[in-house]
Amino acid sequence: MKPIYEFVAERYQRELEIHPKAQTLYDVPGTYEALSEAWLTAVLCRDVPNAKVTGFRVADRSDGSSNRGRLHVSYNEAGTKAGLPATVFCKASVTPKNRVLLAGSSGARVETAFFQHMRRLVDIETPVPIHAAFDPWTHGYMVVMEDLGATAHFCNDKTAISRQHAERIVNTLAKLHARFHECKELGGPQIPLLTWPQYFDDVNAANPGFAEACDKGFSLAEEVIPPRLFKRQREIWPLTDASVRRHDSLPKTVVHCDVHLGNWYIAGNGDLGLTDWQCVSIGHWSRDLAYALSTTLAVEDRRAWFDDLLRLYLDKMAQYGVKGLNFDEAMLNVRQQLMTTLAWWTITLNPAPGMPAMQPPAITFELIRRIAAAMDDMDALDAFK
Repeated sequence: MKPIYEFVAERYQRELEIHPKAQTLYDVPGTYEALSEAWLTAVLCRDVPNAKVTGFRVADRSDGSSNRGRLHVSYNEAGTKAGLPATVFCKASVTPKNRVLLAGSSGARVETAFFQHMRRLVDIETPVPIHAAFDPWTHGYMVVMEDLGATAHFCNDKTAISRQHAERIVNTLAKLHARFHECKELGGPQIPLLTWPQYFDDVNAANPGFAEACDKGFSLAEEVIPPRLFKRQREIWPLTDASVRRHDSLPKTVVHCDVHLGNWYIAGNGDLGLTDWQCVSIGHWSRDLAYALSTTLAVEDRRAWFDDLLRLYLDKMAQYGVKGLNFDEAMLNVRQQLMTTLAWWTITLNPAPGMPAMQPPAITFELIRRIAAAMDDMDALDAFK
């Protein structure tokens, strides 16, 4: 059987030959160059009689695990009078490396599924989809969503998260987790997600050398890792795997699974919103809480606020219907889930062969520094004894 990267690359090339331009609503554009006025008319004008897209341009391209861009769109008179959006934001997989990464992790499929099936089920701040489509034959996908660029501030490594912001992050996560806590539809047609252990194993299987790349990334980040933690490097990967397996025996919900600082935005109303649903899975809520609080907060703020924020999270879960969560058990689970939080960033610093570069070095080193400090402060390596 061919390796997945050969399989995806062949189909990618074949797609470009057969379908150079997307024309109908049922097409999934393979690249931004494959967009057309006809396809955008089908997507953006379907509810407005006689409206047509007359032109567009792609701007603000950025590439990571997916390929993002903003479309500036013009319309005929009917479309203009109807107030159809002058800009929309898109996410896609338009290179072979991105296709391979998102095929191996099911990231394109699950993000499309989130916007098709689950977005309407959650009352949290997150982008509103206009159209989402996935091609299982090519592993291409395209999500067109409302453009938040004019009203939202997207966080980066320079963004200072205040105590109020942190409390809103906690509230957003509690709303998401409580909504799907022990839901009987988890894994079914309405919530067609893998479990977090399945997702993690698929990423490993599709990217040979994943564990070794994480280990090397840890070594490369020595300058930002506390010496006491760095000396225990040999324990990191076995305990990372142990943290994944914990999800098999813990209560389940929908977890975003990639709640780092760069995937949050401050909405116009001051709320904290989440983007990038490529890793959304079924697992225990502690994965998200450990990940969010260790990466969004400056180290000193996390040290000062963490216990209070964990208590607030448990109170919010109770408010939203999930009662009886114990603080000490919650703290233990959070400590354990710092392991895979670290892995998601050591692999970003040192991608496995065939994986694309996913983040700028500045934010990667900063988040590893924050995560490693949290692991050292909270004795994460001793949480499994």
